[in-house]
Amino acid sequence: MPGIAASPPPFTPPFPARPPRLPPIRRFLALARRNWLSVFPPSAFKADVIFRRILFRQLVICNSPATVAEAFVDQHEAFQRKSAPHRRALIPLLADGLFVSDGPLWRERRRVVAPVTHATRLPELAPAITEAATARAEAWRRLPPGTSIDALAAMGQLTAEIICRTIFGRGLGAEAAADVVAAFAEYQALVDQIDLASFLGLPAWLPRFTGGRTRRAARRIHAVVDGLIAGILDGDAQEASLIRSMAEARIPGTGLPMDRRAFRNEAIVLFMAGHETTANVMAWALFILSQDQASAARLDAELAAVLGGRPAVLEDLPNLPFTRAVLEETMRLYPPVPLLTREAIAPGRIAGREVARGTMLLVAPWLLHRKPGLWDQPDAFIPDRFMPGAPRPSRHAYIPFSVGPRVCTGQQLGLAEAMICLATLRQAARLELVEGTVVEAVARLTLRPGETLPMRVWPA
Repeated sequence: MPGIAASPPPFTPPFPARPPRLPPIRRFLALARRNWLSVFPPSAFKADVIFRRILFRQLVICNSPATVAEAFVDQHEAFQRKSAPHRRALIPLLADGLFVSDGPLWRERRRVVAPVTHATRLPELAPAITEAATARAEAWRRLPPGTSIDALAAMGQLTAEIICRTIFGRGLGAEAAADVVAAFAEYQALVDQIDLASFLGLPAWLPRFTGGRTRRAARRIHAVVDGLIAGILDGDAQEASLIRSMAEARIPGTGLPMDRRAFRNEAIVLFMAGHETTANVMAWALFILSQDQASAARLDAELAAVLGGRPAVLEDLPNLPFTRAVLEETMRLYPPVPLLTREAIAPGRIAGREVARGTMLLVAPWLLHRKPGLWDQPDAFIPDRFMPGAPRPSRHAYIPFSVGPRVCTGQQLGLAEAMICLATLRQAARLELVEGTVVEAVARLTLRPGETLPMRVWPA
């Protein structure tokens, strides 16, 4: 209508260029080795299911709520095993940890670990989150205006410190965090994204070569975590921590505790789940807010009204709906784990078609969360999708923490951590992308905004 200004279009954050069609095999493997997200053409986002052969391996991509439910819920027993490339990437680091185990061992460990990160632990763990976020906010306030930082590394250090405090006790924070963050970053950069032997049809038991640098990065993490566990379990301190809770838990059926090696493997799983993924979500949110002034202004108004400059605590979270919506929309566009892979250990059916044993199945939140049939303006950043009263996404359409029996046990803890940190840090400083920086979504083991995220810190 004349005289009425049109609303500005929503902000669309960057995503990798999409090829016009699925690339031929050689090109597909080359692109996937660099960044799996760059192999998908526009048609892949629209499809409900894709059947494709890659060399000697059948691949099924489930990309609708119905096919996701078929693969990850209804046929969990047949499709529960993580894919061979996924296992190859993680076994040097996690051995038989929850991320890569299956069958009876997975069920046994899940029963021990799940209660440790349940939402009922939030009141006990949240103060350590607020403490760490407040310390980081104070450090940013002391920086000279315009100081350049790597926001990705800073969020990694913050979330690693939080995990150190919550897993190993509040007395252990920044000390061990920096070492583990550096080793995790090195490990991710070195891990090969393609297990070519698997696509060639070679059996899983056949040994795969793992580079010396990859093994050294894994050993570095093992050494730090072993030392922290020993300090908790062999020391006199009785401070509450997730490790102490696991030490007191007993394996169902045997009544025995987990051994030290199992402790280490599951502690590293908790570290990966609570550090790397939350750090990436935080980094993406800080980047988006630096570009989307309308959303940033709404967030600032909510924080000013509810918090008035003080750090956020657990009790504040129900009163911060837009803060939560910003993070949920960030996870829609940049799901922490963008590709969830499985291998069929028994025959099954997807979308009415037979799926043979050995087939690789892929549920990709990266595709599902940007599917035109499920989301209006799927590539745009629209937090209002997740505000109270908005229509909720259909079941199995929004799965940033996976879905089914293998759903992340710490999803409520992770979201609460991100909300407390974002609300506390945003009141201390505004971050601005360093001029000339190109931000690219890259899928390693998790979805990162490149290797670094250079941003300038300005007082709020």
